[in-house]
Amino acid sequence: MATLKKKLDAGQYNLKDQVVAINRVTKVVKGGKNMSFAALVVVGDPGAGVVGYGSGKAKEVPQAIRKGIEAAKKNLVRINLTETTIPHQVLGRYGSGHVLLKPAPEGTGVIAGGAVRAVMTSAGVQNVLTKSLGTANPHNVIKATFDALVQLRDREEVAALRGKQVQEL
Repeated sequence: MATLKKKLDAGQYNLKDQVVAINRVTKVVKGGKNMSFAALVVVGDPGAGVVGYGSGKAKEVPQAIRKGIEAAKKNLVRINLTETTIPHQVLGRYGSGHVLLKPAPEGTGVIAGGAVRAVMTSAGVQNVLTKSLGTANPHNVIKATFDALVQLRDREEVAALRGKQVQEL
């Protein structure tokens, strides 16, 4: 089901950035080795339920992080939350990365590792159980997490799709 999403304006949110991974890349050329850095960054506004990710490459780490933040601000997505958790269980896939997200009761906290934790805390999810299946590559894990978050539906949306009232569900 392809839906057209409108671009979210990064200026109207109180975005906080979090670096997920920094990779040192060496390119071997005739004159020697050229080193550069690649940074994977997640930005989000926990109060608004908005999150995005981006990647930046540069000769030095701070510039790579800055480029990653700019890229992340360009692909922000709004996620559906119910109070402090997600509305239902969902499985996100990207490549060989699979991420399972399950709602959790109040007081559980964010049970997640590495890249998934960065996305969940940036999005404002306070209680969730997650399991990363398949690859541990942070790029694929983040993309699988975003695939799962985009699949989340709230009660009003499901009722509208089925042509029923919210009370009938």
